[in-house]
Amino acid sequence: MVDESDLSRETKWFYEERARVVIRHLLKKNMNGRYVSDRKEALSTVMSMIPDGVAVCRGDSVSLEQIGVIDELRKRTQIEFIDGQAKKEDGSYAVDAEERDALYRQAFTADVFVTGTNAITLDGKLVNIDGHGCRVAPLIFGPKKVVVVVGANKIARDLDEALERVRQIAAPINAQRHYIKHHLEDLAGLPCQRTGKCIDCLHEYRICRATVIIDGSMPRFKGRINVVLVGEQLGI
Repeated sequence: MVDESDLSRETKWFYEERARVVIRHLLKKNMNGRYVSDRKEALSTVMSMIPDGVAVCRGDSVSLEQIGVIDELRKRTQIEFIDGQAKKEDGSYAVDAEERDALYRQAFTADVFVTGTNAITLDGKLVNIDGHGCRVAPLIFGPKKVVVVVGANKIARDLDEALERVRQIAAPINAQRHYIKHHLEDLAGLPCQRTGKCIDCLHEYRICRATVIIDGSMPRFKGRINVVLVGEQLGI
């Protein structure tokens, strides 16, 4: 009997078809794109992009945690893994803000920067909104190679839809995530953390300060940005 409750095959087809469109546009913009069917394949793909003997930094990304990249980087002794996002057992940051900033700055001279993205459009734009800037700045310039992991659920029709997704879905959930899991008490008063929606606030600790749209690379940086599109729901 056909299981009408199982839409996994249909969803995989949908994700792959949309990813094909994205990848075609990424290539036109001097960025690389690759589709993988699941998080297991995503992990092996990302790790294969990181050779021995390199310095690796990473952005804050739930997607990276979900596919297991962070754990693998920590175990890999042949690389230097610089992790400004390291946490203690209780979820709080392992080092203070000043030390984290020093680690974040090392991303600009790293060989590889691995990160996620808040959204990606069908025509190949990487769309991110950040509070600190340490996640989006290395996307623009610095590390020799950038590897971006993104679940196909984050593919948006256009820039407007992508920005709406970031503001109304990613930002409120991320604010709550940092408050609950990482004990960032300053975020308790954010409107999005209290109400679950963005009101474009002017709060002292707002997490939406830098909006960055990556719309390609210059010819001499062709292939610097490598996007791994995963046929699963990942991240926020």
